[in-house]
Order: sequence, then C-alpha cells, then structure tokens
Amino acid sequence: MNSNPAILRTLAAVALCGGLVAASLHAAPDSVPAPGGWAQAKGRRVLYFTKSAGFEHSVVKRPAAGQLSHSERILTELGQRHGFDVTCTKDGGVFTPDQLAKYDVLVFYTSGNLLTTGTDKTPAMTPRGKAALLEAVRQGKGFVGLHAANDSFHPEPDHRFVAFGERVDPYIAMLGGEFIRHGPQQIATARVVDPAFPGCEGLADKFELRDEWYTFKDFAPDLHVIHALETKGMKGIDYRRASFPCTWARRHGQGRVFYTGLGHREDVWTNPLFQNLLLGGIGWAAGNVDAAIPANLDTATPGYREIQPKDEPKP
Repeated sequence: MNSNPAILRTLAAVALCGGLVAASLHAAPDSVPAPGGWAQAKGRRVLYFTKSAGFEHSVVKRPAAGQLSHSERILTELGQRHGFDVTCTKDGGVFTPDQLAKYDVLVFYTSGNLLTTGTDKTPAMTPRGKAALLEAVRQGKGFVGLHAANDSFHPEPDHRFVAFGERVDPYIAMLGGEFIRHGPQQIATARVVDPAFPGCEGLADKFELRDEWYTFKDFAPDLHVIHALETKGMKGIDYRRASFPCTWARRHGQGRVFYTGLGHREDVWTNPLFQNLLLGGIGWAAGNVDAAIPANLDTATPGYREIQPKDEPKP
C-alpha cells in the first residue's frame, strides 16, 4: 500500500468564455480502492459536458464563474480517486474533431436544443459540432448520458407524447431513447435486469431510490436493458404505463453508449450505488471492461412501447 495516498497531481485551467474547467487528477494506483474493488475507468480521459439550453438542473449549475457544480465536483473527485482525467465544460464550441480526439469518453448532462445559447447563456454547439460528436461516437468514442441527456434535441414540433420511430433526431437515435416527462420525486423501485453489467456488482434483484424518475419513448430496437423502472404503485399520471428501461447500453457503430435516468438529486450523486454505476458505465464505454449487451427490450420490458397519457381524463 502506498504510504502517502494523499499525494495527487492536480492541474486546473479556467477559460472565461464557455466556462471550461479541466481537472487532470491521478491517484497512486493502490491508494484508494474503488467501491466495488475495481477501477473500471482508470487511465481514461473524460469530457463532462453540462450545457443547459433548457431547464438547468441544480446539480450542474455552477455557484460562480470558474467553480465546479455539484456533479462536476463529484465526477472530478471520482477521477481523482480512481485514476482518470476529467475535463468539465459548458462550451458547445468544444465539439470539433481536433478537440474530441483528446477524449476517450464523452459524458453528457444537458437539456434543450444545444444549438442555441438558451438558459445558461454559454456558447452553443454548432451543427458541424453536433455532426462531429455523432461521428466521433460512431468511430469508437464512448458516450455516457446522465438523467437529462435525452432531454436534448427533441424533434420540432415537439410532440413529446408521440412515438417518432425512425424519424427521431440522430442524437436521440444514438442515445437510445427520448425523455417525455416526469412526475413527482419519490422513492421508486428499479429492477436489476443485468446484474453482471459493470457497476451493478452486488446489487440485489431490485433496489429502491428517491429520485426524479423520467419516462421515455422511441427506444432503439437494439437496446440492452440494465435497469427497468417498476411503475406499479408510483404516484402521478406519468407512471400509468408498463415497466420500461431506465438504464441501458447499446453500440453505435464502433462506439459504446451507456445511459441512466438517475442523477437528478444531489444526494443521488453522493450515493455509492450511483457512483458505482457511473464508474462502471464510463469504464464500459471506454472499453476498459467488456460486457455482453444483447438486445432484450421485448423480454425485459415487454410493454416498453406504451406512452403515458398526457392529461388526466375528463370526468
């Protein structure tokens, strides 16, 4: 065991335009063991993109210029403990082939039309930047979407309660599903469909967690369901539908794509269950660890095509 595990190398740079915060953090290999006894994302370079063109979640809102948000700080600390580099930005200008070449995994916690400055007024992604992102994943970059990542690039007009099928936005097609709406925050049950997926080690058949539970549609047909939301007994009209995927993985060309709907609340980000899942998802997306991801929508969540009612029925 390293006698001085606190010795770390930290490099930070802040760019005034776009709020880039780069953290290169390396712990000694044997200094701090990962929660599950592994370091799935070790040695990788991660870009964490948190632009909010739509609703700005509290976990990605920075308290002041040059300061990390709650989730940025947590992910950076995970990198520090487990030996991978994290660069945090809200600047859509980062999406160029040259810039993307620096990273192994792209992590998104975004909202709205990222081609606009929108709510947080940070620089927008360009159409060429969006194309560069999709091509980078197709050519082998890892992609990890968290919570609101699929509340981005809704088709216009935004008919949220209509299944678009093959007409979904290319970003949504890459990610594997589109956000519809959510009901009240509550404790809900997620069924563990694939306990062998990285980050799910040690989980029982089901787990309970208080969070803001999104509903989805237009699932990619090759989706591999990892967790399914058990909707029975949940409060709110949005959960009047069959069980559906809430964490999944798929391949997009040569790239590996992982998504989880978890992560709205600050306490979820400090929960070891979520942190293990995040580390496993990043490690798998980076290619550090393999997992079988056969398409299993029909068997794991046979009612996945259901879409909840938009409004309460009239009396």
